[in-house]
Amino acid sequence: MKRRNSQPRLKNFRVEEFTRRLATLDEMGSDLEKKLADLEESVTREKQRAADSEIGRLAFPSFVQSIEVRRNNIRSTMKELMRERESVQEELSAAIQDLRSFELAEQERQRRMGVSAEQEAKSRVENLALMRHLRKHNARRA
Repeated sequence: MKRRNSQPRLKNFRVEEFTRRLATLDEMGSDLEKKLADLEESVTREKQRAADSEIGRLAFPSFVQSIEVRRNNIRSTMKELMRERESVQEELSAAIQDLRSFELAEQERQRRMGVSAEQEAKSRVENLALMRHLRKHNARRA
């Protein structure tokens, strides 16, 4: 009986865990997108500063190169996150399907147990009625 009670909790836990992982991955993706936007802003600001001084014009190309490396790193991380998100989404779908299957099977089992209990109660009532009838019949004979 304990195993039957722990199955739905375990299946619910798996669904919740995958949902939490998806939320975490989405949050990480949002943070990376924000970092990309911040890099774009910093390039725009530094471009304006570079125009104001001779040293800035000389340093700006190396700054842009370093920003491009960071941008590429962020983009590759975002691609990896998207792959992982797709994988987790598939696992979540499978876990949800597994939970639904279990719930349907459990409902069917409960329904069958209810029908069985009804039949058993009906059989008891019929047996009691038959015994009562036989007692009355035997009492009349005597």
